[in-house]
Amino acid sequence: MPDIEFGCLPTVIGSMPHTDPKAACSPITRYLKDIPAWPQLPNRSFLENMYAQFSQGFPGVVVKDNSIYIDRSQEVDKPLEELYTAYLEDDINKYPVSPEYAAGLDSFLALKDLSPRMVKGQITGPITWGLTVADDSRKAVLYDDVLADAVPKLLRLKAAWQEKRLKEISPDTIIFVDEPYMAAFGSVSMSLSRERVISLVDEVLGGIGGLKGVHCCGNTDWSVILATSADILSFDAYNYAQSLSLYPAEVKKFLERRGAIAWGIVPNDEESLTGESVASLKDRLEEAMAPFTRQGIRHRQLIEQGLLTPSCGLASLTEEASERALELLVELSLKVRERYL
Repeated sequence: MPDIEFGCLPTVIGSMPHTDPKAACSPITRYLKDIPAWPQLPNRSFLENMYAQFSQGFPGVVVKDNSIYIDRSQEVDKPLEELYTAYLEDDINKYPVSPEYAAGLDSFLALKDLSPRMVKGQITGPITWGLTVADDSRKAVLYDDVLADAVPKLLRLKAAWQEKRLKEISPDTIIFVDEPYMAAFGSVSMSLSRERVISLVDEVLGGIGGLKGVHCCGNTDWSVILATSADILSFDAYNYAQSLSLYPAEVKKFLERRGAIAWGIVPNDEESLTGESVASLKDRLEEAMAPFTRQGIRHRQLIEQGLLTPSCGLASLTEEASERALELLVELSLKVRERYL
């Protein structure tokens, strides 16, 4: 793993409330000079919904009428064979993300005069995609004996393609694999073993050459994510800080192998956002870090090997509120860096 010292620089999870991709890129590049990220725009089109956005090329996939499903009456053998061939040959150009599925990425790649330290992208994870997208009989793809293994292979190719494009902006990249469905791990609605989850996530992460992270915006068994090959664990520290503190030994081991934690400390709902200030968020961040320092992890290490982000995507906010979230995020990062570094 690379030697990561972010020093609590700010970045975002991905989604923005805008429908105009250029308008979405503007606040990101204005506020996030060090680690900008391309904006996902689910309010612009259903094609930018996190399940549809990376679905192109999956055997039997149908996206229409604001829904996505697998049509098992379609011929899937040939598309499967093509996918497996591309996977084995690492032919990442065969499965791009088209501009109509990611207008924010297309606009972001067209920007000039950017000189960030690194650039961030994101992709829906195999657990979330494979358990949300189902066939005509409502059977989740990951429970389909024929198609399950195709899920991480397609997402791996798309992650690698995205990383290649982002390197046009900066040679140093971060790709987050977004796994909100991991909040259901261990429940009756998710009958996947710990080993299967790690294997699926690691298969996607294996296609990423630069830094790679896993993001979950709910409560989960963090020991599972910490056992993957991720360089960065991203979580909602605003609402679920205590959940990560239940795994001090695993977090300590992760940090010792030079992993980083992205603290999602700025809320992404307007009511909470209105009631917060830089000072209150700094207090909240320090409270979130305190259980780890009591377990022998140095506070400075948490700062050095930390990123600051919103708690999750910002698409549910108004455009004005999303800018307020970015403003708080950047000011908080500056205050933390001035105080501790």
